Parts: sequence; C-alpha cells; structure tokens
Amino acid sequence: MRRNVVASGFLALAIAAGFLLHTAAPSAQGAPTYKAPRTWDGKPDISGMWQAVNAAWVNLEAHNSAEGEPAGESVVEGGTIPYKPDALAKRKDNFVKRKKDDPIDKCYLAGVPRITAMPFPFQIVQTSKFIGVAYEYDHATRTIYTDGSDHPGIGGFWIGDSRGRWEGETLVVDAKEFNGDTWLDRSGNYHSDALHVVERYTRTSPDIMMYEATIDDPNVFTRPWKISMPLYRRQEKNLRLLDYVCLEFREPFVDFDTMVKTKK
Repeated sequence: MRRNVVASGFLALAIAAGFLLHTAAPSAQGAPTYKAPRTWDGKPDISGMWQAVNAAWVNLEAHNSAEGEPAGESVVEGGTIPYKPDALAKRKDNFVKRKKDDPIDKCYLAGVPRITAMPFPFQIVQTSKFIGVAYEYDHATRTIYTDGSDHPGIGGFWIGDSRGRWEGETLVVDAKEFNGDTWLDRSGNYHSDALHVVERYTRTSPDIMMYEATIDDPNVFTRPWKISMPLYRRQEKNLRLLDYVCLEFREPFVDFDTMVKTKK
C-alpha cells in the first residue's frame, strides 16, 4: 500500500511537470506554445513594466566582476562578438578608456539594444498604429511604428528609427538610422552609423518576455550576430517609472569650499 501511495505521488508530480512543460516550454518546432492576451485589435499584448535582470549592461560577453560591476555570462549567440581585426583593436582601446569615454557618462542616450539591457525598468504601451516605450533611464522614449510606414531616410538618431510588424506571437522591430555615437555596453563594445538591429519580443509566460536582437554592422563586424535574454514583468504595488536624471561632470567630486577657494 505504501508503495502504491508513493507511486501515485510520483505519477501526480510527473503529470504536473508535463503540464507545465506543455504550457510554458517551446514546442518541438521551436515556437512558444504560450499565447499572450490580446489587445482590443487582436494583437498580442506586451504592454506593462519590464526589466532585464542580468549583467549584459556591463559586457554582452562573459566577464568577471569589477568594482560596482557584477560578473556575467555571455548573452551573445556563440559566446563572442565577431569583430573585424581593426575594429577589435578599437574595442580594446574603448575598454581601457571606458571609465572616461563611455557615452552614457556624458549623458548621451544609451542606444539600441543597450537601453533594453540597462538595469532600469521600461514601460510599453500599445496602440493600433505604434508602440510606445518609456525608459526610466534618462527619461528616454521610443516610438515603434506598426502602421506599415517606412524609415524616413534621415539618419543620425541616438536611439535609431524603429518600424515594427507582428509575426504571430512576436513583435519584430527593424531599427536603423543610428548616429554611431553610442556603445553596446559598459565595456566598450561599439558600432558605426551603419548599425542595423532587428529585435524580437515574444511573451513566453504571463510574466516573462524573451528578447532577441540581431546586430548587423558591416563596418565593424564580420557577420550579423545575435543576443538574447529574458525580460521580467515588474509587479510591485503602485509601480511606476521613477525619476533618473543623468548628471554630467559628476566626477571627480569637488566640495563647495574647495571650488570657491579655487575661483579666488
């Protein structure tokens, strides 16, 4: 009888595990089986407050910890970024000078896809013609047009120009026309103004959304390459984006008395 009870318990656990795998895991064809709630016009609802929880903001590749920077695994498919030899030399120089040359320390916008991986939440809202994204970091905002319109051909945008379309459960965003003055992370991984990013946002459960970005820049990389990471829905009560303002020239710190004496 005891064996029957134990066997029944294991059977129940197996059934429960199978149910969870069936409802949350990808299917044999690689497509997620989870179906997101729908907006009023029938599109997958990806609205809400989301945040990446990893160390990709420090370095997209695997890295050790440093002062104020956690260690992290690579989020790059294949592990390493395929730089051209001369571009790799510049990346190494960026790393050496990162504490004074990182564009975000000059209060520039973080760019795409970097701003998604920053340790700050962002809020997505949807309409039938565009998707708006508000980032807590430095009050950045982004409009992803889903009305079928083309890129304007102007170029020089800090956060690029974004045009989106739906492929089943996935929002696919084509982003280009960047200015080339942003980095991809804190460690000096960079791009030129030829950057082209294709992002994919797919909810895989009520509170998790998979984010993928294929990065192409023939001036810097030998081929297109991909990063991926989960984004998590923030669920605190009365949650809202808070105030974060970048302060340029905040270091080195000089106290008021010293500043007055210096001017005298």
